[in-house]
Amino acid sequence: HMDYGFELTDDERRAFNEFVGDYASVLDRRSGRWQSLNQSELQSRSGKLKRFIRKGIPRELRSDVWMLVSGAQGRLNERPGYYKTLLGNVAEDDAVANQVRLDLHRTFPENVHFKEFGNSESQMQALFNVLYAFGKKNPAVGYCQGLNYVTALMLLVVKDEEKAFWLLDTLVNRILPGYYQPSMASFQAECYVLGRLVQEKLPQVHKFMKDYGVTFPMVTLKWFICLYADVLPVETVYRIWDVLFFEGSKVLFRVALTLIHLNQNALLGCRDLPSAIKVFQQMVQDRNVLHCHTFIPQIFKVPQSLPMKKIEQLRAEAQANQD
Repeated sequence: HMDYGFELTDDERRAFNEFVGDYASVLDRRSGRWQSLNQSELQSRSGKLKRFIRKGIPRELRSDVWMLVSGAQGRLNERPGYYKTLLGNVAEDDAVANQVRLDLHRTFPENVHFKEFGNSESQMQALFNVLYAFGKKNPAVGYCQGLNYVTALMLLVVKDEEKAFWLLDTLVNRILPGYYQPSMASFQAECYVLGRLVQEKLPQVHKFMKDYGVTFPMVTLKWFICLYADVLPVETVYRIWDVLFFEGSKVLFRVALTLIHLNQNALLGCRDLPSAIKVFQQMVQDRNVLHCHTFIPQIFKVPQSLPMKKIEQLRAEAQANQD
């Protein structure tokens, strides 16, 4: 099912069915194109593969392609069975286990797979196991908020605990190093980077936010910490992650800048802080973002040039400010 087990209201279901009607033909066409890629093309870092990934990895291939292009599969192959040893015996008073348990029930309660322990569809135990094993392997990170949403959406795609564990570990340690720290310093840094990019690319929005006291930490916490999970519609999140696993963190800024750009008129029409915050809440739920096959191409056009060097430079500035 395209809905991945998320329950929808009648209105949401209508909008969703309309989206699926449009998207199905796009998916069929892309699946045909992907079948023509050979193994060596999949192993490469070619422009062709980059283009294919930006246009969306077909669902039936997504798990394998994520594992491959992220490097997670190679790491799993080097240490088969390591995941099992991490699970070992969970002590009753284990701090990581207790932290993970606290957040388990807050994770997508509206999804059939995360409703309760024990039913045959339930992924709750798998979610606990992956987060616990991750915390054991990475004591400096332990369990950080947001990882529950990220891991839950991974499990719905890879459907395998050991794969999800290595994908999460690769994401946190290789693709987004330093993102997940108890101090949240890197979240503050990313907000600074986004603020500077908005100042440069959307100066009116920047001035508006300053005038009304809207700050990015206020409105984008889950954008960065959950990598848009539990923020944007699920297929749109997966399309963003397709790019994230291959190209890295720049895509997170592309999405943020595009969302703000598409909604700048609504923002500039606000006359107080609460209504501005409401626009930020609505911009991640409208028809625009549900139709990922039209939204995702925009993220590569709307923000225009966005060199990684620039992002690194702004991150360094943020770091200096924090020190």
